[in-house]
Amino acid sequence: MPLILNIETATEVCSVCLSQNGAPLALRESTNAQDHAAQITLMIADCFREAGLELATLDAVAVSDGPGSYTSLRIGLATAKGICYALDKPLIAVPTLQSMAWAAAVEMPDANIFVPMIDARRMEVYMQAFDRDLHPINDPEAIVLHAALFDSWLQAGQLVVCCGNGSDKAQAGLAGPGVSFSGVRCSALHLMALAEAAFTEAAFADIAYHAPFYLKPPNITTPRKGL
Repeated sequence: MPLILNIETATEVCSVCLSQNGAPLALRESTNAQDHAAQITLMIADCFREAGLELATLDAVAVSDGPGSYTSLRIGLATAKGICYALDKPLIAVPTLQSMAWAAAVEMPDANIFVPMIDARRMEVYMQAFDRDLHPINDPEAIVLHAALFDSWLQAGQLVVCCGNGSDKAQAGLAGPGVSFSGVRCSALHLMALAEAAFTEAAFADIAYHAPFYLKPPNITTPRKGL
């Protein structure tokens, strides 16, 4: 089975996992959102050191593809592309929301709908719903949280599971019968199964032209000194 380096930097979590045959060989994680660029290569080196393997033995690199933080996604993809270029290995882009839905479905298999959420400032989240087989129910979108968000699903008797760092601020308005909240957050561990399936299907991203799925443009402000 392939040896895959999994990189997750879509949110405040910087996570690196070396996996093979669907199992992690080594994992490094940090929640210091301001330090992804400084940490990521050191974490990768630590994982290979722990596993007793060389970087050249890789079969592919998988990276969390967004949506998420503009800067953080760019750091993860740039690192993944650099390794793929240097070693002539394929690049696998894993949708961030789907990876969390996969983890939530493993944790709560009796639910019907899995809704990963990523914090997108104020009361807005990036979210997408998936069924029990991880088929998308809708497209990823930026949503302002409101109390009636899940009404159509709940009225149909569906059991909904929310996860991701955006679900923290959803609990106050959406908690109730039929809605559960999982502790699943972004992690390179959640990329493993989807990355391995993509490798088997040779579903690779273009190393030269692939860009992260930002969903929304970056929130760029002009420094006051420049006014």
